Amino acid sequence: MTIANGIPLEPLRPPARASEPVPRWRLVARRAVRVALRLLAGYYVVCVLLLVAYRFADPPITGVQLERRLEALVARRPYAPEHRAVPLARISTHMPHALVVAEDGRFHQHWGYDLRAMWHAGRDALGGEGVRGASTITQQLVKNLFGCTCRNPVRKFYDLTLALPAHLILGRERILELYLNNVEWGPGIFGVEAAARLHYGTSARALSRAQSAGLAALLPNPLRRTRRTTAEYRAEILRRMEHRGW
Repeated sequence: MTIANGIPLEPLRPPARASEPVPRWRLVARRAVRVALRLLAGYYVVCVLLLVAYRFADPPITGVQLERRLEALVARRPYAPEHRAVPLARISTHMPHALVVAEDGRFHQHWGYDLRAMWHAGRDALGGEGVRGASTITQQLVKNLFGCTCRNPVRKFYDLTLALPAHLILGRERILELYLNNVEWGPGIFGVEAAARLHYGTSARALSRAQSAGLAALLPNPLRRTRRTTAEYRAEILRRMEHRGW
């Protein structure tokens, strides 16, 4: 510090350099990210509000059903889906049992996502044993209601983040009811009532234990699987049901 006539003088500082202009592409990218995050947040809020509505009313259409309609429209092919919804009380008690042992064995223990199954799936994938599914019935319901059959990290993220709200808002019985009444059971076939009539010529209420296991065996890939190609898996589902006293 310099002193002149007994008065301390501040040292001279170099003039401030003008900040370099931000590239236009970076500004556009930042704006796009902000817009995308707001849209995702808004869609999440809409999904939660719809879950509240679906606690009491059936959805008029689901994401997967809309996807199939759009696919048919793009391919310019006729599309006449069959969709029948019935209360859980009018569905054979064997059907929810078969669904649980086939799709989500710990459905009655977890809160929307099965951390144990996710851990085992991750361990197997890292160990080179192949990738296996760890999604719960709740996550699959969320995917059917609000998503699509496509595989992408954004959809997976939504499945995970909406699973707990779906569990808390809907409850286990309503989750099973919505799932059985809205998932795909074959090309253009939605709902267990339509599936029972197509595959077995009976109603959802009249499904036997073996028939319920047969329908549950179709669910991993209902567009390709048939009763003839799933005999072994149906037998495995029946064994699991018997093990649980169902």
